[in-house]
Amino acid sequence: MGVSIIQEQRDILINTIKNITAGDWKILVVDNDSKKLIDNVAKEDDILNHNIANIEHIEERREPNPTMDAIYILSPQPHIVDCLMADMERRKYQRCFLVWTAVLDPQLRRRIDGSAFAKQLIAGFETLSIDFFPRESHIITFRDPWSFPILYHPACNGLIRKHMQDLAQKITGLCVALGEYPKVRYYRPPNPIHEASVLSSHLARFVSEELDEYAQWNPNFPPPSSRPQGVLIVTDRSMDLMSPLIHEFTYQAMAHDLLPIKDGDKTTFHMTVNEGSPDAEEKDMELIEKDKVWVENRHRHMKDTIDKLMSDFQKFLDQNPHFVGDNKDPTSLNAIRDMMAGLPQFQEMKDAYSLHLTMAQECMNIFQHHKLNEMSPLEQDMATGLDEDNRKPKNVLDSVVRLLDDDAVTQSDRLRLIMMYLLYRDGVIPEDIKRLLAHAALPPQDGEIISNMELLGGRTTHDLKDVRKDIQPLFPIDTKVPVAEDNYMSRFNPAVKYMLEYLCRGALDQTKFPYVKPPLDPNEDALIGQGSLRAAKPSWAGAGRRVLDNRQRIIVFMAGGATFSESRACYEVGAAMNRDVFLATSHMLTPQLFVRQVGDLSVDKRRLDIPMERPPPRAPAHLFERPAPPPMAKPPAPPGGQRPPPGRAPPPGPGGLPGAPRVGGSAPPGLAPAPPTQAMGGMSLHASKSSNASDTAPPSSSGGKPHKLEKEKKKRNIFGMKKG
Repeated sequence: MGVSIIQEQRDILINTIKNITAGDWKILVVDNDSKKLIDNVAKEDDILNHNIANIEHIEERREPNPTMDAIYILSPQPHIVDCLMADMERRKYQRCFLVWTAVLDPQLRRRIDGSAFAKQLIAGFETLSIDFFPRESHIITFRDPWSFPILYHPACNGLIRKHMQDLAQKITGLCVALGEYPKVRYYRPPNPIHEASVLSSHLARFVSEELDEYAQWNPNFPPPSSRPQGVLIVTDRSMDLMSPLIHEFTYQAMAHDLLPIKDGDKTTFHMTVNEGSPDAEEKDMELIEKDKVWVENRHRHMKDTIDKLMSDFQKFLDQNPHFVGDNKDPTSLNAIRDMMAGLPQFQEMKDAYSLHLTMAQECMNIFQHHKLNEMSPLEQDMATGLDEDNRKPKNVLDSVVRLLDDDAVTQSDRLRLIMMYLLYRDGVIPEDIKRLLAHAALPPQDGEIISNMELLGGRTTHDLKDVRKDIQPLFPIDTKVPVAEDNYMSRFNPAVKYMLEYLCRGALDQTKFPYVKPPLDPNEDALIGQGSLRAAKPSWAGAGRRVLDNRQRIIVFMAGGATFSESRACYEVGAAMNRDVFLATSHMLTPQLFVRQVGDLSVDKRRLDIPMERPPPRAPAHLFERPAPPPMAKPPAPPGGQRPPPGRAPPPGPGGLPGAPRVGGSAPPGLAPAPPTQAMGGMSLHASKSSNASDTAPPSSSGGKPHKLEKEKKKRNIFGMKKG
């Protein structure tokens, strides 16, 4: 298996925790944002298995644990620093190990460094580069759909600089996590008509400066590697406006376009499991990297996906013939789904196949009912500018109007058709747009969505007297290569695919994709295209010998959101060109989301509720409450009639033995601790970590078999203790 950014980020987190705990039990403290980062790549048990007694939230009420150390994994925000300072002023934990998910602002750092409490309690301070969300092995998002209006809304100019700095830090963090100090290139539109045409160049320079600064302060970056130097290409949505509009028929892109898939912290599809049986239930099924059926089929054309699902299921039936009844037809999708309901002993396989057979069937139903089979050839002609014979398409407007008249075509598809037609024509006169909207029975307000495309560089209108120029596509298609018959409805490729292929061949135009820092050798690109000895698999690498991961890494950042067809293209080029291609973006786009966000570019900015303009979050008030004074009443007698030994008064503060890690707080007020005589008998004066002896040696009732005790203690800490 090759490199996976999910595994890379998980390893960074787990290794950081392991290095700090070093066999001693500690509390892990997180905030809402850092917890999302952790949950995205690691399960709670993965964390607890590395000497973490409990996971607590810094914003929530927690009982003090002054006898235990705490690891704080925090996002570098002002209100989180307020929470941290409140913890330290109340000495909530014995010592604090601070781990930040991204670089802390110098002003906040000075505030921590200037605190007397911090100087006493902080035992470690480090910054990780993990402020991003791996979605797939080679796909990364920042889960920030608001990035689109900030970059393209005319009223958001005042937010752009701060937002670009944030993006640059996240992109730099991704490069650091991958161990890459890449050459930086960017997209420069050849004939810009929009103000945001400089977006990619500015962002690329921000990233280049961040990388240089990181390398200056971290002499071990980048780590030694046999890989050729990586490349980062910064581009933006304006490079390809057809990709978010066209109907794509590979499984993942088609499913996200046509089905009600929820895409939040998890990607889920709601369906009925065990339909038709007494155990039927509605359930949110998750689409994840561990689902092998999903990973294996998501980039296949839908027809090939269905063939593969059915053939795999047929193999299973051949191996288990007793599942096939007399009236079952294993060549029918519906019949296969019915058979799946009778396989309780193959639950995991059953769930995966039920999910994907259901999704595939629903996609095909929509494909047939809404005339997508008729729309697709027309969309392909407009997106490529060529018909299936590689000639200029004819009667395009007639075909568009005919589909706009068809009741089976949905309103959203009609709007997409009109937008694609205007981009194909490089604009029409405004009166023609009104006619098309009226013909499609679309509201006049949709005209605003169309005109907003100009904010992304898409020309939709022109004056009657304008001289029309023959605009060349960014990547012209070679018309001498005939179109394969099975690619008739998939002739269009996103611009990202051509860009990556030219890059890997060393032929990417430096006027359209310049370097931030041009290479000293002008022939460097051509040499890269000829291949590198280090990037090729050596002929002497035998089958049983592990070959080092030395493929060049290419990172594409798509500002303004990326499509699932673009993510597929990155995998395809990586496999064909022997590169590891990573796609990073603010958020993944579906056609519906893209059209809605384009429409938002003309609404009042205040209605968008952009997080950058919300009041900054504040630390919860309860963190600054003074603890209530201890009650003066006489403490009740211990349960069972036992009394404390003579002369031993209950301690004034929280009770408990020095070595007992108490998760969730202190003993009840007034309850005396048990005498530590047995624990003292089992204590070693030669512990390897004397400073943490009280943390690492909990009291023992048997006094022997320390390994067994540690297992019991671990089990108790994970499952038996109350959470804070």
